[in-house]
Amino acid sequence: MLWSRSLAISCICLFLFSSHTFAFYLPGVAPHDYERGDDVKLYVNSLTPLMGSHQLKSLIPYDYYYKPFHFCSPEQPQSQSESLGSILFGDRIFDSLYKLNMAENKTCQYLCSATVPSEDAAFINARIKENYAINWLIDGLPAASRKKDLRTNTEFNSIGFELGDSVASFNNPPLHNHYDIEIQYHKQESANKYRVVGVIVSPTSNKYDSEEHARTCVTTSERLILNEKSDNTVHYTYKVVWTPSNIAWATRWDNYLYTFDPRIHWFSLVNSIVIVLFLTGMVAMILLRALHKDISRYNQLEAQEDVQEDFGWKLVHGDIFRTPANIMLLSVFLGNGSQLFCMTTVTLLFAVLGFLSPSNRGSLATVMLIFYMLFAFVAGYVSARVYKMFGGDAWKKNVFLTAFLFPTIEHPVRTNQIPRQIPDQVFYLRPIPSILMGGVLPFGAIFIELYFIMNSIWGSKVYYLFGFAALVFIILTITCSEVTILLCYFHLCAEDYHWSWRAFLTSGASGFYIFVYSIMYFMTKLQINSLTSAALLVTSHALHLSERFL
Repeated sequence: MLWSRSLAISCICLFLFSSHTFAFYLPGVAPHDYERGDDVKLYVNSLTPLMGSHQLKSLIPYDYYYKPFHFCSPEQPQSQSESLGSILFGDRIFDSLYKLNMAENKTCQYLCSATVPSEDAAFINARIKENYAINWLIDGLPAASRKKDLRTNTEFNSIGFELGDSVASFNNPPLHNHYDIEIQYHKQESANKYRVVGVIVSPTSNKYDSEEHARTCVTTSERLILNEKSDNTVHYTYKVVWTPSNIAWATRWDNYLYTFDPRIHWFSLVNSIVIVLFLTGMVAMILLRALHKDISRYNQLEAQEDVQEDFGWKLVHGDIFRTPANIMLLSVFLGNGSQLFCMTTVTLLFAVLGFLSPSNRGSLATVMLIFYMLFAFVAGYVSARVYKMFGGDAWKKNVFLTAFLFPTIEHPVRTNQIPRQIPDQVFYLRPIPSILMGGVLPFGAIFIELYFIMNSIWGSKVYYLFGFAALVFIILTITCSEVTILLCYFHLCAEDYHWSWRAFLTSGASGFYIFVYSIMYFMTKLQINSLTSAALLVTSHALHLSERFL
C-alpha cells in the first residue's frame, strides 16, 4: 500500500514539473531568435550547376567572388568557418553586402554597379547556358526557388536559383541582376521573438538605363543581355519581403526535402527484398539438399568394408587452405574492405538516428572521414590476421601496427604438400564468367536507389532518405554474402580450391556493374562538354569502383 502511494505521488510530481523540462536538438544546430529590426546575415556560397530538364551540363563549382562573375563584393570578403566535409563538398561561404533586418520590408535596394568586359561576358553567358545556380544562406537555410512537381502539382523549394534565364529564346541568355527575396518567419508569441523558417528568391533580368534608374528600380522593357563584343555595365538591385508563416522552426526543412514520387523508393526496396528472399531460398535449398546428400553418401561409405575414393568437395580438403597467390595484396584488400564496411555501417546508423541533419552542412562527409580514421585498427587487424592465417612470413611488412591480438580462425585440416591438379572447369565456373555472374544480383538490388544517390551528388541536391539507404545496404550485404557462399560451394564441388580471390572478387563484382551504370548515367543524363568535368566524374566513379570491390 505504501509502495502504491509513493508511486502515485511520483507520477503527480512528474506531471506537475513536466512543463519545465528541456530538450536538445540532435544535429547540434540551435534556433536563432531575432527581435524586430535585428540584422540578419546573408552569406553567399559557391555557384553550382543545376540539373535542368533532367540533364546536367557541368560538375565544376565556382566561388561566388570568382572575378569573371563581377558580383558585388565587400572590400575584403570574410570567409566563414566550415567543417571539413563542407569544404570537400565544395562549399565556400563568405559574407555579402546585402542588408536584411528582421520583419522590415525593403521595396528597392541598390547594391552596386559592375563593368563586365567582353571576355567575362562570354564566360558568364556560358555558365548561364550550363544552368548554373546562385547559392545563398540566411540563418543556416539555403535560398531556394519555388518549383512545381508537374505530376502532383505540388510546390516545393529547390535549393539555389538561376544565374540567368537559360531557356530564353535569345542568342545570348539574359542575366539575372534583380532579386526578390521573400523570407518567411515564425513569431514566438510568448517571447515576442522571430525565427527564420524559409527563404525564397525570385530572380529577374532588368535593364537599367543608368545608376539613378537602378536606385529607384525604374526599368526598361528590355532584359539585360551581356554583349560578348564590348564592355557591359550591370546594376544589381534587390527587394526584401518578410512573410509570417505557421511553419515551426523544427520543421522548416520539410519544404526543401521534397521526394519525387516516393513510390519508386518503395518499389526499389520491395525489389531488393524479393531478390534477397529468392537468393536466400535458392542458397538454402541447394546447400541443404547437396550437403545432406553428400554427408549421407559419406556415412554409407564409412559403413562399408571396401575402401572407396573421395569425390566432390571432399577431394580438395587438403588443398582448401593453401596459400593463394599474392596473399599480401589480398590481405591488404580485405583489411581495407573491413575498414570501409565498418565506416559505412556506423555512418548509416548515425544518419538513420537523425544525427546527420542537412542543417549541419558537411556533417555526412565529416563523420565518414572521422569513422574511416577511427576504424583504421580494423584494417590493420584483419589484414595481419588473414596474412598470418595463410602462413605469410613477412608479416611485419603487412601492417605497421596491429592494434589488437584477438583469437582468430584456425584451419581445421592440414594442407597437402603437393598441390592437387584442378580438372577442366565448365564455362560458367571459370574465373571471369563466375565473377561477373556473382555481381548481377547485388547490383540488381541497389541500382534504383543508386540512381537517386547519383542525382543528389551530381545535381547539388540534399539526399536525406537514409532509412532507405540503410535497408538497401543491409540487403546488399546479405546478397553479396549469399552469392559468394553459393559460388564458392560450386567451385569446391568442381574440385577447384582457388576460392580466396574468387570470394573477394565475386562480392565486389557489383562494383564493375556500378561503374558501367555510371558511364550510362554520364551518357544519358549529362551533357558535359568540359574535359575537366568529364575527368572529374570518371575519376570519382573509378574510385567508387575500387571502394565497392573492397
